[in-house]
Amino acid sequence: MKLLHSPIFRSISSKSFPVSNEVLNIIEKVDPIEPALDKLAHFLCPNTISSILEQQRNNPELGFRFFIWAAKRGRFRSWVSQNLIVDMLVNDNGFDLYWNVLDKLKVSGIPISSNAFAALIWGYWKVDKAEKAVEAFGRMEEFDCKPNLFTYNMVLHITVRKDAILLALAVYNVMLKLNSMPNSSTFSILIDGLCKSGRTRDALKLFDEMSERGVLPSKITYTVILSGLCQAKRADDAHRLLDVMKSRGCMPDFVAYNALLNGFCKLGRIDEAQALLRSFENEGYLVDIKGYTCLIDGFVRTKRIDEAQSVFRSLFENNAVPDVVLYTTMIGGLSGAGRVKEALSLLRDMTGRGVQPDTQCYNTLIKGFCDMGLLDQARSLQLEISENDCFPDTCTYSILICGMCRNGLMGEARHIFNEMEKLGCFPSVVTFNTLIDGLCKAGELEEARLMFYKMEIGKNPSLFLRLSQGADRVLDSASLQKMVEKLCESGKILKAYKLLMQLADCGVTPNIVTYNILINGLCKSGNMNGAFKLFEELQVKGHSPDSITYGTLIDGLQRVDKEEESFKLLDQMSKNGCMPSAEVYKSLMTWSCRRGQISTSFSLWLKYLRNQAVRDGEVLGLMEEHLEKGDLEKVVRGLLEMDLKLEDFDSSPYNIWLIGMCQGCKSGEALKIFSLLEEFHVMISAPSCVMLIHGLCEEGNLDQAVEVFLYTVERGVRLMPRICNRLLQSLLCSQDKAQHAVDLLERMRSVGYNLNDYLHSGTKSLFQRWNRREIENLSPG
Repeated sequence: MKLLHSPIFRSISSKSFPVSNEVLNIIEKVDPIEPALDKLAHFLCPNTISSILEQQRNNPELGFRFFIWAAKRGRFRSWVSQNLIVDMLVNDNGFDLYWNVLDKLKVSGIPISSNAFAALIWGYWKVDKAEKAVEAFGRMEEFDCKPNLFTYNMVLHITVRKDAILLALAVYNVMLKLNSMPNSSTFSILIDGLCKSGRTRDALKLFDEMSERGVLPSKITYTVILSGLCQAKRADDAHRLLDVMKSRGCMPDFVAYNALLNGFCKLGRIDEAQALLRSFENEGYLVDIKGYTCLIDGFVRTKRIDEAQSVFRSLFENNAVPDVVLYTTMIGGLSGAGRVKEALSLLRDMTGRGVQPDTQCYNTLIKGFCDMGLLDQARSLQLEISENDCFPDTCTYSILICGMCRNGLMGEARHIFNEMEKLGCFPSVVTFNTLIDGLCKAGELEEARLMFYKMEIGKNPSLFLRLSQGADRVLDSASLQKMVEKLCESGKILKAYKLLMQLADCGVTPNIVTYNILINGLCKSGNMNGAFKLFEELQVKGHSPDSITYGTLIDGLQRVDKEEESFKLLDQMSKNGCMPSAEVYKSLMTWSCRRGQISTSFSLWLKYLRNQAVRDGEVLGLMEEHLEKGDLEKVVRGLLEMDLKLEDFDSSPYNIWLIGMCQGCKSGEALKIFSLLEEFHVMISAPSCVMLIHGLCEEGNLDQAVEVFLYTVERGVRLMPRICNRLLQSLLCSQDKAQHAVDLLERMRSVGYNLNDYLHSGTKSLFQRWNRREIENLSPG
């Protein structure tokens, strides 16, 4: 070509001529331009490419064609040139023009590189068109273009960010089958997605696979897995990983340190977190606002509000300005402690310092007011949100609905629910669960069921019906994963993506909590048929019943005197791989005690303890022998000696037995249990004390009843008026115990009992009668 021998090209080689416009002016006259550009390639560099693209903003079609040619040559691809193309794509009809160029090149038989598609995919992602980005990736095969590692990573990043982790894993499997070897970025993206979706075990497996493939973890990879371990409440494992990270010469940054600090704080291990912080400071790590936020959040979680305030105030002394997140944390702590006036004052201080509260900050305070029953103030704050250029969100409305339901204002709760829908704020699963729970507690079961079906059908009823009844129905996560993998392997990436997004957008899917709430409502109303129908339905829909589901049904069966069926369900629960929790056993124990089956109640708890690895089998065997002999006192003593050695001591089984013995008119045996618990310094619950006082009064054992009452007084437990009056009346009606009633009355007054409110008219009458009798006895013959 004569063009290649022109003075222009000679000047390019000598770098004495402004090449960009001149080259393109010449190339515009040549078609196809690619062969000419190939001849020029060794004269060009990435900076020249970027310069030419910059000057072609007004001629995007030519710019796109030039970029696609340059993208084929790896050394020309740069972030500068890619960003220039993305800017051209998002203007006017840039995407259509780009596709037209690709189609022309395809017809001309000119090969297209993966990097050309990478720019297109990134452009779609930049304008929040993830579906189009995935579609572009899926269409690469049409252009005989195989994705490279960079393109795969880009698509994995997009699918993970859109919470489509199943699709990301399926794409990863396809990538491996096509021998495209992953790098550190690939693993970091996938591990991050798995951790954020709660699949920490799978993330750790992938982390191990990374080592097996000879890929060294980067600082990002370590930080991602460390954060995931902390989210999974495995802070000790995260700490060990931090040490491994350092030993391999990969020094952590403030993100990793803050993640670990946050992990310990969220577990309530605040003192260890402070020790960690000191060790980090010794390594030269300076605490930033996020670090302080973690620490203050830890104090808040452990109810150490004054210490949290102390750290918060120290920020101002060090001339540090708290951000909205830190203010929200502190406001949440004060609100949770019932100190809503201080929290509101902090909100006003925040705005005075120029820090603008966001919706989440308001939500925290609104919850505090709702928890205190101050619903009018909560509503006022909701209106204030809009005045600060924010908008109430789903969480705001859910908090208000919860507050209304808790106070029995179901009409107001429904009004707020309808209000949020009109404003285009879609209810979340929490919103629905709150309202369904409130309706169940108010006895409005039909309304609750209607709300449940409204939730289930959601915004896309046709999709719900297809998935639940169609031939290709998706019943559970395992079958969904297989379907996504199958679609990806056959190249139908876009279809897989649409399926996952439709599932996410088909309404608010009821979770196991929703089912448990409704099942509980049906059980309490005695509608066991309806409860079991829902139990079967949730399994068909792909949910697995948890311990709460089974426990609710077991309690419901006991409630309608179907004792045998409840124990059958307990066995079925274990066979289905769902280990009964302590709460399930406690429910059965309580019902057994109510029926006077105290030994059965003890047997159930020993059975539960047998399944706990931390319990001594030999000791349990000895307890079972004592139980067979009917020596309950030895059983209780042995269990106390064993349980008190553990950190998770639970006093509720002992209180269940104590109450059960009182219900079975065995106050003498109950008193022995009471004495043992007192000997071992175990806190005895107020209901246990009430039942014991009642039983002892029935048997006329008033001295012991007074001792039990004094036990509650010494521990600052205030009993209800009914039992107080029962004891006082029993003493006053006794020939020689009336003076004890007077002494007890004085003791009650000294610890703050309001006797005017507490004493019933009958009790007052008995005191007056006793006073008159005492005066008569003092009068001369």
